[in-house]
Amino acid sequence: MTIRVFNTVTRKKEEFVPVNENKVGIYACGPTVYDFFHIGNARIFIVFDVIRRYLRWRGYEVKFVQNFTDIDDKMIKRANELGITVAELAERFILAYFEDVQALGVEPADFHPKATEHITEMVALIQTLIEKGMAYEVDDDVYFHAPAFEQYGELSNQPLAELVSGARVDVDERKRYPLDFALWKKQKPGEPAWQSPWGKGRPGWHIECSVMASKYLGDTLDIHAGGSDLIFPHHENEKAQSEGATGKKFAKYWLHAGYLNINQEKMSKSLGNFITVREIRKHVDPEVIRFFMLSAHYRNPINYSAEQLKQTESGLARLNNVVYNLRDLLEKLPQDKAETVDVQEKLAALSGYRNRFIAAMDDDFNTADGLAVLFDLARETNTYLQNREPSRIVAEKTLTFFEEVGSILGFFSMEAEKELDFKVNALIDGRQAARFAKDWAAADAIRAELQAMGIVLEDTPQGVRWRKKQNER
Repeated sequence: MTIRVFNTVTRKKEEFVPVNENKVGIYACGPTVYDFFHIGNARIFIVFDVIRRYLRWRGYEVKFVQNFTDIDDKMIKRANELGITVAELAERFILAYFEDVQALGVEPADFHPKATEHITEMVALIQTLIEKGMAYEVDDDVYFHAPAFEQYGELSNQPLAELVSGARVDVDERKRYPLDFALWKKQKPGEPAWQSPWGKGRPGWHIECSVMASKYLGDTLDIHAGGSDLIFPHHENEKAQSEGATGKKFAKYWLHAGYLNINQEKMSKSLGNFITVREIRKHVDPEVIRFFMLSAHYRNPINYSAEQLKQTESGLARLNNVVYNLRDLLEKLPQDKAETVDVQEKLAALSGYRNRFIAAMDDDFNTADGLAVLFDLARETNTYLQNREPSRIVAEKTLTFFEEVGSILGFFSMEAEKELDFKVNALIDGRQAARFAKDWAAADAIRAELQAMGIVLEDTPQGVRWRKKQNER
């Protein structure tokens, strides 16, 4: 099977062939760490975490780089408001970032470079662009000259004239062309600054990603990832300055995730619908947020609402219950006496589900179709477990498949449940002992404690089973 990805540059799906066989370098634009990140950022982090996991599962050696922008206008303004240094502000929200993405099940990148740690390399790249006639200095500022790069607008799929008329660009009479952008900014009073050939100042936003991507992944990346809002100007400018300096393709494949709306409206602070992950974690299970983000194809827009979350929560609960029931059942089922025709048919059907999941993910990482495979299998598994004496090997293989897919999508983790399993099972044993002793008050107290933990008990002929209940909001 061949993986195909939609490349923003060509506007079509292409066979995925990395620059170096069996090795994949991914650069994903990270947050500007001046505040807690919002729910739209969470979609980006989750989506590309899954893409990384899937490529690794398919046998590639993946190097994943995600930066932190720790110096820009927003950083300076917020630090001044809080009466702290920009470095202190960055440290505070980098720690917050890791807390929130860990809750969402997002694995750390292999490298998390900070912009302020790469100033020397940025200065060197700017000098190269000046020497090549692609950048110019004005009053200690340095600008990239957009028309000097013939392919400018290729990523946005628009010619220069249309970009000028349709874009919001900074008005600066010192610029030679409206789309020229800052590579280096002269220091203003009270701002952090670094020494350069053009005087003390700081880098522009776009130059940092070109430097950090190439430092850790080479001149040509396999995948450059980010949200659709970054296509222009950020990624267009990255592409222009990197390819202008090296003469090489900056990224072989550009992948962009679609927008997230709130109740069918664009998220913005002015509309009062700006939601941070830190805030929503207080009343929504982070696993539900992750599941919601994967319920649509990553390139499609997705609408965030209380109703959508409720549906997502119910769907995740259905899959979790199947996994919990299989794990519980396998503690009681004996070994199969023989492999029957029915067992062979079930194993063959399971292989079909696996192939369907791979086909979905190979088709531009279609997690929505991948989840549909899980729901189909869950429905069939529930029927199988209820209507007949189940085979141990079928139950084992089915559970293995759910857990294997879970390792890609970020669900059904055994490690995350071990501590909970131990505590819950100990309480259930205590309740059973109390019931045997006819100490109904103690048994009820234990059941109430389990309910407070979000655990629902089910007394079955095979013994007591338990599951997590859905969050109530």
